[in-house]
Amino acid sequence: MRITLITVGKIKEKYLRDAVAEYVKRLGAYCKLEIVEVADEKTSEHAGEAEKEAVRSREGERILKHVKGDAYVITLEILGKQLSSEELADKMEGLGLQGNSHVVFVIGGSIGLGAEVLKRSDYALSFSRITFPHQLMRVILLEQIYRGFRIINGAPYHK
Repeated sequence: MRITLITVGKIKEKYLRDAVAEYVKRLGAYCKLEIVEVADEKTSEHAGEAEKEAVRSREGERILKHVKGDAYVITLEILGKQLSSEELADKMEGLGLQGNSHVVFVIGGSIGLGAEVLKRSDYALSFSRITFPHQLMRVILLEQIYRGFRIINGAPYHK
């Protein structure tokens, strides 16, 4: 299976970059993983809804440039469906069995995803109603993908 993780912005903190690198290394045994970072837009602190939508739109254009037509797109959205680790593993396994060999996970920027990205999404996934920093969310998502592959393969993993 091929997995692409498209994220808005770069990770600045070394400890988060180290965690990402560890999961990239671990996932190498299970899938072909690509991480694409697209530039984030500066948003003023008191931005109105029109400015926020313009920012989401520009970031969305950058995201969609990396989404291939045959990819199954999973967007991380606060109001998406919440799954257990086992359910996420079942989802990933089911996608593979249905012939979806390329899965794209999308993590938006600090003000979320634009309408065009949401429209392209095949599945909205939520890890919590709590908002996480998008840099930390990258680590959490990679860990859950790794955990999912371990579950699929019947391999032990800490609970």
